[in-house]
Amino acid sequence: MKYSKLGVTTTVGLLLGTAVLAASAVPAAAIPEASLTGVAANSAFGLQNNVLAVGLTQSAVAYGQLPLTNPDGGISHYGYNTVSGGPLTQDPAEAFKTEPDKNVYLVFGGKHYLFQGHEGAPQGYVTRINLDEPDLTKRVTLIASTRSDGQPVPTFDGITWDPFTQQLLVTAEAAAPVGGVFAISLDANGDPVDSTLVPLPALGSGGYEGVQNDSAGNVWLVEDIGGAAAGGGKVPNSFVYRFTPTTVDDLSAGTLQALQVQRSDGTAVTAKQLADNPSDSFISDLHHYGTSFSTKWVTVPLGADSNATAGAAAAGATPFKRPENGVFRPGTNFGEFYFTETGDTDSASTLPGAYGGIFRLTQSAPTSQTGTLAPVFLGDLTHTGLDNIQFARKDKLLVVEDAGDKLHAQRDALDSGYLLDVGTHRKNGPTAVRWLAEGRDASAAYDHTFSPGYNDGDNEITGIHISNGDVTTAGILGAQVPQLVSGQYRTFWTQQHGDNVTWELHAPAGTHNSGLE
Repeated sequence: MKYSKLGVTTTVGLLLGTAVLAASAVPAAAIPEASLTGVAANSAFGLQNNVLAVGLTQSAVAYGQLPLTNPDGGISHYGYNTVSGGPLTQDPAEAFKTEPDKNVYLVFGGKHYLFQGHEGAPQGYVTRINLDEPDLTKRVTLIASTRSDGQPVPTFDGITWDPFTQQLLVTAEAAAPVGGVFAISLDANGDPVDSTLVPLPALGSGGYEGVQNDSAGNVWLVEDIGGAAAGGGKVPNSFVYRFTPTTVDDLSAGTLQALQVQRSDGTAVTAKQLADNPSDSFISDLHHYGTSFSTKWVTVPLGADSNATAGAAAAGATPFKRPENGVFRPGTNFGEFYFTETGDTDSASTLPGAYGGIFRLTQSAPTSQTGTLAPVFLGDLTHTGLDNIQFARKDKLLVVEDAGDKLHAQRDALDSGYLLDVGTHRKNGPTAVRWLAEGRDASAAYDHTFSPGYNDGDNEITGIHISNGDVTTAGILGAQVPQLVSGQYRTFWTQQHGDNVTWELHAPAGTHNSGLE
């Protein structure tokens, strides 16, 4: 097994051998007890190795060139779609990178699986990694690549497990009518019931990315659609949603709502106001420590095309600057929902809130109609493009960047993963400790320089996920306090683009990493 340890990482590369993955269940070698010590970011230029904080190691559980056990035409590999007939990598006409995105870890009948939707290539699909399978040719299975209605399959970004319906929910991050939520039913063995993606129009169509259940059976959705260009940045144009099903075990009917934020005088902050004035003082106030705002949920009217984005704007909901993902804080009975805001990902932006941040919505219960919104962490040039988010403990929040290559070059720094202690109250927000300085592998570097443009030229951190695999309602993220890499909990992240590697994080048994535990 290949590990990165103590700040040194070897990337998987193009010639990854079978031995790297075959022993993935073997414990890591012991390392000295250590607190989480932050590392420096990698330069945006040249090939770079991943660097992990002291006390953490990682092993690859899957990578792009792994063949699927049951290919379907050009859907042939974990990280490549070969419909174009191109070679797998480093060629002017190379195959499409599929970009395995978010991760969901589930245990069915003692079998340990990791599921992903795929965000790139001409169409998306959903795969399952059998973490117990040492034979690489049998490790990754195609779960679904066709729709139940026969329509074209979009690409997928977000994914979660809905224990009330016994379905994987995947989101298509695209404007209506392409975007939306799709379901895949799994049986008690973790196998697909009918191997099709069922569209869920009752949840609306929009650029959904984040998807998360609460304890009442509601589905929370976080949208990521960039608005019109203005001031070197973009107008807020994306909403936070909550879908309440008529019955918890059926998502075919229910009520879709969007979050509305109110000014100090009680009036709503609307999409039209922010489109008319992208420098509205509300945006500055929202991105200022110590502020808070009253919120309420408004019902989203869905027309014939189920356009949630247009419906949310018409209902007076409040748009944000690309809020991508959200998660409930454990130990709060689903009363605190944290979500990221990516921002403009361009240092030339003169708009307020250009660097995004992390926000907390506090409610008395997940079903409450009112609440309070406050900033938790505000981005800057060093910490921006905030995307995936996950709690490692009740107070320890992990967040990762997707800043994009333009901003990478502007600040001469690739993406990073940060640890924030949200239980410590500081006037200027929690300190961000870098637990991961991501590199750039040879495949991504080639794409950056020579590819025909359909494969991204950077490595993106995505899919940070911590779970014990519980498929019951007790396993909903936020229901239990996780332990990162202790006990039954396992932690994964994906190095998207390039070699498309999915990693598992490790902290050796007996090691007390006081920065994370």
